[in-house]
Amino acid sequence: MTESLALTYAQRLITCESVTPAHGAVFDTLEAMLAPMGFAVERFVAGADDTDPAHGGPVENLFAIRGKGGRHFAFAGHVDVVPPGAGWTSEPFAPEIRGDLLYGRGAVDMKGSIAAFVAAVEKIPENAGTISLIITGDEEGPAIHGTRALIDHMKARGTLPELCLVGEPTSVNRLGDMMKVGRRGSVNMWITVEGTQGHVAYPHLADNPIPRLIAILSQIKAIELDQGTEFFQPSNIEITELHTGNPATNVIPAKALARLSIRFNDLHSGESLVEMIRAIVEPGGGTLTAMISGEAFLTPPGELSAAMAAIVEEVTGIAPEASTTGGTSDARFLSKLCPVVEFGLCNATMHKLDEAVAIADLDALAEIYRRVTLRLLAA
Repeated sequence: MTESLALTYAQRLITCESVTPAHGAVFDTLEAMLAPMGFAVERFVAGADDTDPAHGGPVENLFAIRGKGGRHFAFAGHVDVVPPGAGWTSEPFAPEIRGDLLYGRGAVDMKGSIAAFVAAVEKIPENAGTISLIITGDEEGPAIHGTRALIDHMKARGTLPELCLVGEPTSVNRLGDMMKVGRRGSVNMWITVEGTQGHVAYPHLADNPIPRLIAILSQIKAIELDQGTEFFQPSNIEITELHTGNPATNVIPAKALARLSIRFNDLHSGESLVEMIRAIVEPGGGTLTAMISGEAFLTPPGELSAAMAAIVEEVTGIAPEASTTGGTSDARFLSKLCPVVEFGLCNATMHKLDEAVAIADLDALAEIYRRVTLRLLAA
């Protein structure tokens, strides 16, 4: 059996404990892989002066680039991982091979795909064109000081890519069955209805906010945002929390709160949805705050998606479905710069106990990345 570079690199990355926000050792390891291949590696910390704990700073980021002239093809990803949790069969940050699988936190999401891309680039001549890696330590967290800061860094140095591949785990049942050509947008909203606390036996002396909140939520749930589009599934509004903070059975609460999460397609913007909900909440006696995590985006059919689909089929024998399903990713930021496609490993075990990747998939993914990089640089 020939040595698997992708496996070796994945093991080295998994060994580095890098729960969001990632710092230090995992970036040292990645830099040590890239520097001998001729990459100029730039590392910086963003958000060091941001005191808002919701922003998750400070965050370490890495930008590596090799080659001059020609097309600039970028690979983007993250080395941070979610907390492993208790109950693993083996240590989550001690990569272990059992049978045909490599186990460890980040094996799928997404140190495995970073390892595959590095293994791919090692087999690409330095004169093939300009290749870069856009790697953050904060994709699983607030993503305030991660890829957005990397974009600012690239703009400042004048090295924006022309095409970008994001290595998120997009495959579902087998490697190659799905790639992402867009993502729905995401907005979270918090509704507060104020009342007057009082004894349940004397309701005339109190003002119960719960019925007003229920009436507001009933109007919201009656909304049909759309029926989907050619590339996107229907947008959906979900009530994700109800809360009064009332521990007593005989007290009318002074306040009632609810939280909404809306995933939306390109028929809407985050701001338009906030204003739609506000027009229900405020006349109903409530107040609204909102946080837009990302807008919907779509990379229309074109050179990048066509090349990716063709090469995936060459290597795996199956044609990937071009999808916009799933949650958000940092592609939502990168899509503002250039065409972006996401393609990576099978996502069945991401964020789970005993996260694992098939070793054969690591090698196949490295070959897919090698071929697509060469084809796009030569075009």
